[in-house]
Amino acid sequence: MTENRPAKPQTGRHNLDPHLERYAARTTGMTASEIRALFAVASRPEVVSLAGGMPNLAALPLDTLSAQVGEIIAEEGLVALQYGSAHGVPALRDQICEIMALEGIKAHPDDVVVTVGSQMGLDMVTRLFCDPGDVVIAEGPSYVGALGSFAAYQAKVVHVAMDDQGLVPEGLREALQQAEKAGQRVKFLYTIPNFHNPAGVTLAVERRAEIVEICREHGVLIVEDNPYGLLGFDGQTYPALRSLDPDNVVYLGSFSKTFASGLRVGWVLAPHAVREKLVLAAESATLCPPTFNQMIVSRYLATHDWKGQIKKFRENYRERRDAMLSALQQHLPPGCSWTHPDGGFYVWVTVPEGVDTKAMLPRAVTARVAYASGTGFYADGFGSRQMRLSYCYPTPERIREGVRRLAAVLESEMDLGRTFGSVKARTIPGPETPSPDTV
Repeated sequence: MTENRPAKPQTGRHNLDPHLERYAARTTGMTASEIRALFAVASRPEVVSLAGGMPNLAALPLDTLSAQVGEIIAEEGLVALQYGSAHGVPALRDQICEIMALEGIKAHPDDVVVTVGSQMGLDMVTRLFCDPGDVVIAEGPSYVGALGSFAAYQAKVVHVAMDDQGLVPEGLREALQQAEKAGQRVKFLYTIPNFHNPAGVTLAVERRAEIVEICREHGVLIVEDNPYGLLGFDGQTYPALRSLDPDNVVYLGSFSKTFASGLRVGWVLAPHAVREKLVLAAESATLCPPTFNQMIVSRYLATHDWKGQIKKFRENYRERRDAMLSALQQHLPPGCSWTHPDGGFYVWVTVPEGVDTKAMLPRAVTARVAYASGTGFYADGFGSRQMRLSYCYPTPERIREGVRRLAAVLESEMDLGRTFGSVKARTIPGPETPSPDTV
């Protein structure tokens, strides 16, 4: 050791980041998601990507939108390009209430907080409610972006199983009881009830009131994330959990799937007292969401047949869903199963015992097809026999070709397993070691 500085223990690794020891403890949970790590490879034109959930925007009326953007600049440019309120543009909040009414929600515009995408809303809600060690209940599997937010705030995720009818009420009840016995603080249930990401299933209507009642009995808040609710292929909308219990449900919405994801406009509808804290959180995070983007969305809603536009999106996605399900039926080997979504973007596939979808992924990319392995959608290392396939962006022809390539990779993997035996993947809980900052 030197005269003034004690020698640091040698770990056998060299730090690439000179600031590594300065970071807050909570940054240890901040790791890149498997889905994000895929994008660089999956975006290559020769690879059929069934991995990402990018909306297909080809049906948007770009000429009309271009003209409207010009009008906003010419007529209201000094407002559109200025700072705004952290609460959001009042006209857009009024329109958001009209949209939510389609799902039975009665809301006041004052209780709507506009966000930079619903991911911002999810991050703010987690920041407001979760201390390190608190428990969040979530479906298993669950949205990877939510898991990232929960990890960033050092919350523990407890998964509850789903079936073809969505979240299993008895599983939820049992998880809450076990947490109470263990003295754990459950802060909220995070759920995607409609056309789930990644599972593709929808919470049965008859289960919704039961889920709400279970959470009310145990004093647990519900965070309802609903980006796909208007994208049911038969045009059906389901009653929001928020409509059943306005005082105990925080609702997250987004225009990313029903209009334009690049504008990054979402919202949170919260009980009144929570709304006050959300506005303060929004001010500290972004000062205000972009006024210009909000005005584009508001002008679009006011002047365009947005319901007719959503109908076109549904038709496009239904055609792609049909191509996906048909190709899976035709090409996937025996022993595979998958969900049959009635809306949204995703199919959840389970492969035969002995196949590890995370270990198989590099070989799939070599065969020029990409998917999202199931482990990225669990906080506890599960999901190695699952994969998420996205049908929203590729053409039906590309989907069919991608599934054909995927099936060939699966067949090869199963042949290797039959020849040499399967090797159980080693699961390491928590962030990967070493971190991206060390070698």
